[in-house]
Order: sequence, then C-alpha cells, then structure tokens
Amino acid sequence: MKIPVDRKYSETHEWFLLEDDTATMGITQYAADELTDITYVDLPEVGAKVSTGDAIAEVESVKATSEIFAAIPGTVTAVNTALTDHPELINDDAFDEGWMIKIKVDSNASLENLMTAKDYASFLRNSA
Repeated sequence: MKIPVDRKYSETHEWFLLEDDTATMGITQYAADELTDITYVDLPEVGAKVSTGDAIAEVESVKATSEIFAAIPGTVTAVNTALTDHPELINDDAFDEGWMIKIKVDSNASLENLMTAKDYASFLRNSA
C-alpha cells in the first residue's frame, strides 16, 4: 500500500495535507480497505468549528460505521460534496478524489503531534 509522503497521519487513520493555512483531510487507504465498500458519508457543515479529537464526520460501509476525527482545530471551509452521491470514491482513491473535508487551521495549531508517512507505515506494521 502506497502512503503519500506529503501529508501527516493520525493513529485513527485520517490523513492531513497542509497547504498554507488549510488542511485537506480524509481517511487512509488502509482505513478504506478495512471498511470495505463505503456506502454513505455524513460530513460536517461548512463553517463548523472543530477541535482536536472531535468526531466530525461518519462513514458507513457494508461492514461497519466509523467516526472520523479532527486531529487539528479550525473551521470547516469545504466538504467533498461528490461523496454524497459517490461515497465509493473513498475506496477507489482515498488520498485524492476521496478527500473529505478542508479545515482552515487555527493559527496556534500544529501538525507536529501527527505521524509522517514513515511513522504511519511503522505504526501499521506494529499494530498488525
């Protein structure tokens, strides 16, 4: 499984790609594969404030329902509305077309508590 090196990762299998003061987030391909066929995605409203650790979205699959957590505080600036009609985009392309939310990161927020791609790969090996 390819893990892009241009983003950070959480232990709950979300990825975060920071560009300027906005982080695009989604779930990792590992998480998408574990869930199997994703059938529904519930995303937050644009403008919603999120705090670190908040459950901000939900993904349903034929196997399970999983909450998606914010690892950084900020304000939701965009959601991937394509997932409403095509939640399978997450299974097909978790790191690109399957992105879920964009968050304008609070000025004092840091991604330092998140893992690099190398750290995440090691985390997956050690948790197997």
